[in-house]
Formats: sequence, C-alpha cells, structure tokens
Amino acid sequence: MIGRMRFAAWWMVSPSGIALSPGYGCGVLADLRALVGDDHVVASPDPALLADASAYAGVTGSAAALVRPGSAQEVAAVVSWCAQRGVPVVPRGGGTGFSGGCVPQDPASVVVAVDRLDAVRSLDVLQWRAHVEAGVTTARLARLARENGLRFPVDPGAAEQSHIGGNIATNAGGPHCFKHGVTRAWVLGVEAVLGNGELVTVGGPTRKDVAGYDLAGLLCGSEGTLGIITAAWMRLIPAPPVEIAIAAVLPDARAGQEALDAVLGSGVVPAVVEFLDAGAVAAAAGSFPGGALSPDAGFVLIVEVDTSPQDADEVVAALRSAGATVSQPSPGALWRWRDGVSIAVAAVHGGKLSEDIAVPVERLAEAVERTVEIGARHGLQACSWGHAGDGNLHSTFLLDPADAAQRARADDAAADLFAMALELGGTVSGEHGLGLLKNGWLSKQWSPAAVAAADAVRRALDPAGIMNPATKRP
Repeated sequence: MIGRMRFAAWWMVSPSGIALSPGYGCGVLADLRALVGDDHVVASPDPALLADASAYAGVTGSAAALVRPGSAQEVAAVVSWCAQRGVPVVPRGGGTGFSGGCVPQDPASVVVAVDRLDAVRSLDVLQWRAHVEAGVTTARLARLARENGLRFPVDPGAAEQSHIGGNIATNAGGPHCFKHGVTRAWVLGVEAVLGNGELVTVGGPTRKDVAGYDLAGLLCGSEGTLGIITAAWMRLIPAPPVEIAIAAVLPDARAGQEALDAVLGSGVVPAVVEFLDAGAVAAAAGSFPGGALSPDAGFVLIVEVDTSPQDADEVVAALRSAGATVSQPSPGALWRWRDGVSIAVAAVHGGKLSEDIAVPVERLAEAVERTVEIGARHGLQACSWGHAGDGNLHSTFLLDPADAAQRARADDAAADLFAMALELGGTVSGEHGLGLLKNGWLSKQWSPAAVAAADAVRRALDPAGIMNPATKRP
C-alpha cells in the first residue's frame, strides 16, 4: 500500500479523507530529503518507529515516511511542505505514550520525529530556568537540574525515553505532581510550529505574561493536534532539603481512603501520595524493600515528605491513627519498587490493558473497588495503582495478549471503566490523554458547547486538518 501511494500520482485522497495535491507521492522522498538531509528520511518506516506503549492494545501504525529534522526551521519546512499538499503530519517524541497519540493511521502520513532537537539552549541556575529543545529527555533535564542544586519535579514513567516536547504535548504528570503540578505548571513559554508551517514563540523567560491568550497552555496537552513543540522554557525549583519515604499497609481500600484523609488532614503537604490495591500488592509484594509484604495486604499508601523530619513524623502519626502499619524504607529502593509495579502486574498473565481514569479524591476507594468489579463482570482479573493524592488510578485488566477473546473483553471493560469514572464526577484521562484509544469519550464528558469550542480552536490553528488528524477526536 505504501509503495502504491508513493508512486501513483492519481491517488488524490488519503484514506483519512484528506485531499492530496496533484503529484503527491511521486517526489515525496526526494522533497523531504532536500529539506532535512538524505540520512534523516526513513521510507516505509519499521513498525517499531510508528508505535508507542499502546502496542499492548494492538494499536499499529502506517506512514509514507519518517523524518528527523535537526532544527525548528527544518520542522517548519516539513510541516509547510505537508500543509501545501494536504499531507497528514504525526509528531513523535520518545514513543512512551499509552494512548496511541503518536501512532499514524494514514499510510500517506509523514511522521515528524524530534529526537534530533536535543540541545540545551541555556541553563540559568540563579533564575531557576532552562531553555531546552523538544527532544531533550525528561531524565536529562532532571539530572541537569540536580547537578546544579535544582529540581525538575515532573516525573512521568520512562524518564530516560520520554521527551520534554512529549511531556508538554500530553501535559504529562507523575507521582510528584501531587505537590508540584503537572507539566503545564513548569512551562514558561514554548516555541512551536503550527499546522500551516509557521514557527511561533509564545511566552518565554519571563515569570509572568498575561499580554495575550494563554497559547502556551493551549499547546500543553494538545497531543500534536495544534502544532509541534520544538523548544520550551522550563521552570525549575531548588532541590528539597530532605526526601523521606513512608509506606503504610492497610487491610482494604476503604481503610486506605481513611488513611489518605488522615494524611491530607495532617497539615503537612506531602510531595507524593501513591497507592496500590490488593491485586497490585499481590503482584509486587515479593520485592518490597525491607522484606516481602504479606500477599494478603489489601492496600498500600506510599507517601514522600520533602520538607523536614518533623513533618514526616506528623504524617507517620496520622497514618498510625488511621490503623496503618508503617515503615520507612530507603526512598531510592522504594521508588525502584514502585516503578516496577507495572511490569510485575503484566507478568501475572503476560499482558494487561491499563487505563488512567481520575476521580474526586474522596471517591478513590469506590473507584478502586469498582475497577475489580468491572473486571470480574467481564471475566478478567483486575487491579489498580496510581496517584492517590490526585484520585488518579491506573486501572488495569490482566490478560493473555495472545488471547483475542480476552483482549476484546478488556476493551469492553475499559468502556465500562470510563463510564464509571464519569459517573463518579471524574475524567476518562488523568494524564495519558485521549490519543487514539479514547476517541469519542470527550463528548461524553463535556457538554456539546464545550466540545464545539474545542473543535473551533483546532480548526483555527490547523485549518487544513493535517495535524495528527486521527487523534484526540471528541
């Protein structure tokens, strides 16, 4: 199919319905190579270059070419070329997303990878600020900050692979976002290429700027549908004086909710408040630092305090008052264990379907219990873990990835899960975004007027409809 598209000048409409200009395909590779260099255009890309972590759900991609621009100007040139011809553009960062947001669905697409945009343009230590290109990894920025006595607190998974541009495009979160906020809170300004190929800068090194609409905020979480982030000014903070980890074991989710309420009522603002339900604990209990947890443990809270030992003592007292069994493992060991929970859960049956709903914090226990009930209703083992302080669950259905019937039941269970989140006053996505997998659900969460407003914004910034056209459909 790709070969047919590449050389047949008569194919004037792509499968997604976007009209292609006369002659599209005949010179596509030559044109793109002229824009970014011969070595930076991949024809008929390997499927691995078109996938993200949604591959577990069977999401696959197809594209005419993958290009790797080396500058913001080259990104603009590629997008402009595509806009003039009506060619779909799919931005790609580190490929760590869970919703299929960077997986092209049209074989006429051009995937624009930003991994070569990896320069740190400036680091202003005294101003707590870094100016970095989109391909800089999350871990690299975090290390750069740490080496200079600062901190970049946004910590999504796969930090060594995820890119700052991707973090902005998805408004990524992570455990420490309970105290510090998601990516948008750390973006001072962005440089981006819009759908018409124009390179724009909004915001910048200033701490305050209300001169115009918050276009930087609009681009955060847009999942590549409004433009391609090429660089950003990121805010940093001084490194915290302490990092004290606390683990609390409770009998069940309802007891866990009471312990969470006790922590929130303690007067201390923790850096992190995470949870694991009984199923997640059972999968990962054997490698818990300081000794294996009982497989019968019904709920675990993980709290990190970064202010003082006295504040940590207050949190410990609050947890014990709620009936928790408390320990204080090494923070590094505890976080390595927490980072491995997803792998441990997947290993139970060989695969999983994980979603990232969020509900009001006071309804966390109900959402945890109902996740298990939904799984049972569809003949699947289910569990959850995630960011308790934000009411954000990684609700998960365990399955054999080779079993098509199980995968179909998991898809049905996910639909019930999203409906449950909305029923509880929550959202279908706390941090992963809509991508491909949650297309159609925003219209169930938002009013028609709100959806129409979002559609109007998309049309205004991408009038040709070429930017990641299959993604984030309401």
